[in-house]
Amino acid sequence: MQGMDQLSSTLSALADPTRRAIIARLAAGEATVNELAAPFDMSLPAVSKHLKVLERAGLIARGRNAQWRPCRLQAEPLKEIADWIGRYRQFWEGSFDRLDSYLDELQRNDKSNQD
Repeated sequence: MQGMDQLSSTLSALADPTRRAIIARLAAGEATVNELAAPFDMSLPAVSKHLKVLERAGLIARGRNAQWRPCRLQAEPLKEIADWIGRYRQFWEGSFDRLDSYLDELQRNDKSNQD
C-alpha cells in the first residue's frame, strides 16, 4: 500500500469483510491475535496477514505486555472516511428530497386522473 494516500489505504484495508469484522471486534476493546482469530475458519498466519494490512493502514496498533500482544483499534482513519462521506450527504439528501417531491406529484396526478 506504499504510495497510497491515507484515505485510499484505509478504504483498501476495509474492503475485506474479515478485516471489517476484526475492526468491529476491536471496537469493543483490545484483543489478542488468538481472540481475534477465534470466530474465523482460518489459520493464525492468515489472521496475522489481515492484522498487518490493518496496521499498515493505521487502523490498529499492536502493543506488548510481557507475552501478551494486544491489538487495539485506532479510529482516526475511520474519522477521515466519515468526513469524506459526509461531504456527499448534502447531495444524497437533496436527491431524496427531489424523489419525494416527484412521488408526491405522481400521486396527486394519479388521484386527479381517477376523479
